[in-house]
Amino acid sequence: MSKRDYYEVLGVARDASEEDLKKAYRRCAMKYHPDRNPGDHEAEVRFKECKEAYEVLSDGGKRRLYDQHGHAAFEHGMGGGNAGPGFGGADMGDIFGDIFGNIFGGGGGRGGPRRGADVGYVMELDLEEAVSGVEKRIEIPTLAECGDCDGTGSEDRKLETCSTCHGRGQVRFQRGIFSMQQPCPHCHGRGKTIANPCKTCHGNGRIEEEKVLSVKIPAGVDSGDRIRLAGEGEAGPAGAPAGDLYVEVRVRPHDIFERDGDDLHCEVPIRISQAALGDTVRVPTLGGEAEIRIPAETQTGKVFRLRDKGVKSVRSRAPGDLYCKVVVETPVNLTQEQRDLLDKFEATFTGENARRHSPRSSTFLDGVKGFWDRMVS
Repeated sequence: MSKRDYYEVLGVARDASEEDLKKAYRRCAMKYHPDRNPGDHEAEVRFKECKEAYEVLSDGGKRRLYDQHGHAAFEHGMGGGNAGPGFGGADMGDIFGDIFGNIFGGGGGRGGPRRGADVGYVMELDLEEAVSGVEKRIEIPTLAECGDCDGTGSEDRKLETCSTCHGRGQVRFQRGIFSMQQPCPHCHGRGKTIANPCKTCHGNGRIEEEKVLSVKIPAGVDSGDRIRLAGEGEAGPAGAPAGDLYVEVRVRPHDIFERDGDDLHCEVPIRISQAALGDTVRVPTLGGEAEIRIPAETQTGKVFRLRDKGVKSVRSRAPGDLYCKVVVETPVNLTQEQRDLLDKFEATFTGENARRHSPRSSTFLDGVKGFWDRMVS
């Protein structure tokens, strides 16, 4: 399979600056990095493709050769012994440290332990709690700093520089034409080793515990909103900074209202007599009750808008509206007297008189008649 154009791989113009190339490579690498796509062979191929393209285009000499001769510049040795992709050029370790330091554990790429992992927590709220705001206490299982060794993992709090990675926390290895790096297998990315492990945490520097926190939920949140509590995630290994806690809000379905952004929607059942003669009905809102006036001859599905009776979200300056859709209810459990009255009422709908009082029904019947006429002809 022929190689794709390097500029196309990175998604940049042929006159792209060094900074544009670096930004494009970062975007590409973050999208296809194997740590973010475990087991995805296509993503691994794309990642290698992005790396190869950047290695060439970020080197002035290689880029000039590529612009003149394309891929042939390297496939046939036109660039000399050190001209091919994967030799010389930019220090990919520096770029990997910048890009992936915070995405895949943070902090460990340039020597030193990674920060603690971020923790997610899903908090379910009633609609009323989400709209008005609330403070909730939560319990989360987490890794906390070991108090007996102050998070060092060492009984005597003494750490020695790792002899394998010399304190960098990572080691380099060659895989074909690519120079890769990974956490040091000896010190597990710490850059330090422990001669006398702590008996409480067994050298890990962290212990499992249940953490109790009080979380303030601001008024107006909605499902999918996240609240970040800095430093309340897992403690970092060997005294590294803790990760963050992200509380994701999920609003439970409500018995009456359905939320749509800042607006609320509800259905209001009314009797046939109210729809025909008109009436004033009281409807619930999140702030109490309100009235809507039902005009005479109102049809089912008519929507009434109550301004500012919706939700004032955390992002909006003004509250939304409440939309009430009336539904004309068919009466049930009728008494004999009520049945007799309805029979007398129905008897008044005869001939053209019925069409005058039921415009939608008449339109429907006209449509049906036209349909059958067309079918017969």
